[in-house]
Order: sequence, then structure tokens, then C-alpha cells
Amino acid sequence: NIRLKYRYLDLRRNHMARNLKMRHKMIMSIRNYMDEKGFLDVDTPILTKSTPEGARDFLVPSRTNPGDFYALPQSPQLFKQLLMISGVEKYFQIAKCFRDEDLRADRQPEFTQLDIEMSFIEQKDIMNEIEGLAKRVFKNVTEESAEYDFPRMPYAEAMERFGSDKPDTRFGVELKDLTDIMATCGFKGFQSAVEAGGVVKAVVAPGVAEQFSRKILTEYEDYAKTYFGAKGMAWIKITEEGVNSPIAKFFTEEEMAAIISRTEAKVGDVIMIVADRAKVVYGALGAVRLKLGKELGLIDNDEFKFLWIVDFPMFEYDEEEQRYKAQHHPFTSIKEEDMQLFLDGEMDAVRTNSYDLVLNGSEIGGGSIRIFNPEIQSKVFEKLGLSKEEAQDKFGFFVDAFKYGAPPHGGLAFGIDRWLMVMLKEQSIRDVIPFPKTNKGQCLMTEAPSKVDDKQLEELYLDSTYNSEIV
Repeated sequence: NIRLKYRYLDLRRNHMARNLKMRHKMIMSIRNYMDEKGFLDVDTPILTKSTPEGARDFLVPSRTNPGDFYALPQSPQLFKQLLMISGVEKYFQIAKCFRDEDLRADRQPEFTQLDIEMSFIEQKDIMNEIEGLAKRVFKNVTEESAEYDFPRMPYAEAMERFGSDKPDTRFGVELKDLTDIMATCGFKGFQSAVEAGGVVKAVVAPGVAEQFSRKILTEYEDYAKTYFGAKGMAWIKITEEGVNSPIAKFFTEEEMAAIISRTEAKVGDVIMIVADRAKVVYGALGAVRLKLGKELGLIDNDEFKFLWIVDFPMFEYDEEEQRYKAQHHPFTSIKEEDMQLFLDGEMDAVRTNSYDLVLNGSEIGGGSIRIFNPEIQSKVFEKLGLSKEEAQDKFGFFVDAFKYGAPPHGGLAFGIDRWLMVMLKEQSIRDVIPFPKTNKGQCLMTEAPSKVDDKQLEELYLDSTYNSEIV
């Protein structure tokens, strides 16, 4: 906090001065590459319209239109697609974006994004172009080379193997599926989870059977419980004397042998098991896997690994709102082979023409080929529960533009701050942003956000009595 309050002094330090120079180097590398490839740099509005299906908007009251609000853009998504309709075939922008959401070490309320869109392209075209950009920037910032074809992994495989859509592939400890073994086992907790349509999966902590006491294993279980409401985590130690586990008595010798065989556990290993809905299991074990990787020194911190994740689901079910939402955004195009599933309403099975670029377990960029058929776009809004009136109110200007003809197009956006953070091996995104906010979204240096005069509120037709009621 002291560093952030006196940021202008903090930036004098050699380490922070170097990070500023690397940020400049990165930005210049991007601009030079995009210019060489014929992209046009076009800026888009900061004061725009609030739209649903994303993170929470920052709102700005309008003095000249009483009762109406602008929103600060979460991304230039709609504008860059409109630029494709405008005939700007290859667009890019280094844009400021804003999301009013809970903050973490790799997230800020305002951030810098490299925004890219291209017309008359397919998924492979833009992925190849972006790989070239990523290799150029990586070389200029780290002075290391990444001259290889970035691997591509379907979303479903990433979740099944790593419990994450942004897996760190610098180490193993992959998830192992035990669902079929547990379906008829004597342990009711696992059996009932399978009967309810859930899954049972495990990760193996290598060589820690003696080192991991019950206290440590309980700490790992508590950690797993913080992800998506996991109810618990069972464990099985493989020792020289045999199996040691509170749940061992519930399994036959054949079932225990099957568990050990499936997980490929060896003497000295600990098998960690979670049973629940797939989303909960993936979230909990994916987090445990990363914790093991860091705490057991399984990750080579001098290694960089790029990876494409492709074929994301179009929809995800929101338990809280009891409805489907777009996993990326509602303008993502559907894979041709899944179009009939979409039309038939099989929401959970629909995949998209989408792609995220991952570096060392951090998503540094993501995008998709867009919907350019207005009928399909309207159908997506319908599936998301938006009435025709709501869709027209929120996205009418956008859908109307498509009536004038839209080329096939797609794009991608990089999080500049997070990408630079990973390349410089920093632990916090704040160390690569000149003037960042705290985890509460505060600027300690300028003391923002702050109260304003009642007169300013009155000019915006806002109730000034709120100021005096704040404790």
C-alpha cells in the first residue's frame, strides 16, 4: 500500500523502471507488427451503451440526458464488428477497457487490451496470424525464442485432463477419471454423486505420503472446498506397508487395485479424490493440481509454454439466475457440425469457433469467429432468454447494421497487462501497470474513488442525500 501511495517514487526503482521500459518495448513491437501486416489502428468510444451478457458495467450518468447513463466499454467488441461491416478489413487498437468486478492478482478494474479483428478469414487464418505476433512480442520482451507451432487442445480435453480451460502444461499431475469404478463401489458419497449425474476424479500428489500429515491433507481439502462449493476431498496414501486411508474400508481389494491402476499411483504417492458435478470437480481438482505444482516444486519457472484452447461451449448454465448465458459472448459463431444441436435446443452440447491463447497457465488472449448472419444472431438472443423487444433495446443498432451485409469475420483480444506479467515472471499485474488500483479498486495515490460535491450530483440529477447518509 505504501508503494502504491507513493507510486511516483516506487517507479524510480530499477525493477519498476525496467518493467516500464519492457511495457514500452512490448507496445512498440505490437504496433510495428500490425502495421507491417496491413492492420489499421482505429479508436472507438469510451462512453457507450450498457449491454448485458458480460461482467458488470461501470456506469456514467449523463447531465444532458437526465436519467440516462453511459457505460464504460468492457471491450470494443461491437464497434470492431461494425468496423468490419464498414469495410475496414484488418483492424487493431490498443484500448482501455473497464469491468466492475471482484479483483485478483491478475485482474484490475481498468486494463489495456490489444483488440484485433479481420474480415474474410477462417479460424486457422487468424490463429496463424496471432501466433506470428505472439512470437515476435515474446522474442522482443524476453529475448527468448518460441519458434514452434503452438499446440492446440479442445476445451473438453483441457477440462478432463487439467480441470482448467487455461492449463499450465509445464508439469503433469493430470486428472484421472474414476467415475465408472465408483458407480458401484461401497462408498455411498461417491456412489450417490455418480447416480446424480456427477463425476469422480483424482489427482496424484507424487512422493509425499510421509510428508503429508492429516493436518496438511485437511488444509488441501479446505482449499478444494473454496472452489464452486466442493463438499470435500478424500485421500488415499500408498505406503510400503500398504494403503492408508479413512475410506479404504469401503472398497474391495479389486476396487482399490482398480483405483491405484487407473491413477498410476506408486508407493509414496497420495491420491486425492473429489466427487460432485463436473464443474465442481474440475474447479476443485484443477486448483489443487496447481497448488501441488507450486508447493512441490514441479513447475520449471524458467520455461515458457504457449497453448491454444479451442472449441469452447457456446452456453453455460447459471445456477443462480436459472438460465443459460453465453460463455464467451453472444456474437460467437457456432461450429457448423453443431448447428443442428443449437436449433434443437441441446444447449450443453453446442461448441463454437473460438480460441484462447494460454501461456504458463494464464489466459493471455482469446477470441472467435463471429456470427454474421442476422437470423442466427437473433436466434442466439432468443436462446439466451432475451425477448425481441429486449434484444432490440440492447443490441438493435448492432443487428440492424447486419442487414446491410456483413463479411465473414473474426478477431481476438490480448490482455496486455497479464501477458506482460507472465513474460516478466511477475506475481502481480500491478507491477506492470504504471498507476494501478488496489484489490478494492482504489487509487491510493490520488485517493480515488472519492465523494463529490452535492452540486455535482444535482447537475447529474442524482439524489444528493446519499452523500450525507454514507457512514
